Amino acid sequence: MPIPDFIRDIRATAGHQLLWLPGVSAVVFDDEGRVLLGQRADNQRWALISGIPDPGEQPAAAVVREVQEETGVECVVERLVSVRSGKEVTFPNGDVCQFMDVCFRARAVGGEARVNDDESLDVGWFALDALPTLTDYHHFRIKQALTDEPTWFEPMSID
Repeated sequence: MPIPDFIRDIRATAGHQLLWLPGVSAVVFDDEGRVLLGQRADNQRWALISGIPDPGEQPAAAVVREVQEETGVECVVERLVSVRSGKEVTFPNGDVCQFMDVCFRARAVGGEARVNDDESLDVGWFALDALPTLTDYHHFRIKQALTDEPTWFEPMSID
């Protein structure tokens, strides 16, 4: 998995300790209503396309860039689906991260789905009734993207 240069610089002094990072993800639909997924190279799991914005990059622009870089698919953002703090993730190299995921619904407008970098083992379009094994969080974001509900966020608890 390519590590952005700015994170590589931080890791040079921070080591493997927990980093709190921005993240973006996309629920991309094609004209047939299928969803775009990538099989991740780091854990071999199927997932929504995601990535890390560059410093100063707007989240919507980052997700469009990530989808194109990872899959060859050109997309346009339609709406914000959810904002959620994820759980800590430990990568195979020992790096620990926690991401604030900003998830967008997007529509494919060009390109052809293919493995377009070394972050994915496979890329493909899947009918909603024929999805590969996904985590509950991936299913949640797909479900939210299919609704016209307002952007989802974790409700605040009042103590």
